[in-house]
Amino acid sequence: MRQAQTLNEAQLRRVLHYCRSRRHPIRDQTIIMVSFYAGLRAKEIAALKLGDVFDDESAVREQFVLRGAQSKGGKTRTVYLSQRLRRSLSEYGDTIRLNDLARPLFESQKGGHFSANTMCQLFLDIYKAVGLKDASSHSGRRTYITRLANKGVGVRLLAELAGHSHISTTQRYIDVNAEQLSEAVELL
Repeated sequence: MRQAQTLNEAQLRRVLHYCRSRRHPIRDQTIIMVSFYAGLRAKEIAALKLGDVFDDESAVREQFVLRGAQSKGGKTRTVYLSQRLRRSLSEYGDTIRLNDLARPLFESQKGGHFSANTMCQLFLDIYKAVGLKDASSHSGRRTYITRLANKGVGVRLLAELAGHSHISTTQRYIDVNAEQLSEAVELL
């Protein structure tokens, strides 16, 4: 099976810009941001509850625990949120009711949780609309891991952030391109 496309900054901007034209612009933009800046799988994003991300005072947490029932393989892990992602989540929080923290973070058209499949379809619809034919719901996760690797984050830390048991799994996520190879030889 072919790996999901990683996106460069211009492609990500194009995706976020397109989300602004959709029926649920802030929700869809925030879903994309969670994928690219927390490295979560579509299944994990679909399973998030308001209380995972927001505290009792409606403030965005700096980190939260992704429970085994929400993750692939039933593994619990801590998800760390960057300042950029916390700002995006805070803006999203300003547009929704935060009175019941047991509600889904991202509600589907029917008002409940997205299913994993429906969340995957949302990603595919957005990517197709902007002409990214090789992008999938895993593109954000691959881009997240690749960008951190390119900034010098070690594979052991990457595996922990991604929730991988083996660094060999994480290594398969790291995209290598001609620009990176060229920059690497210039380090000599």
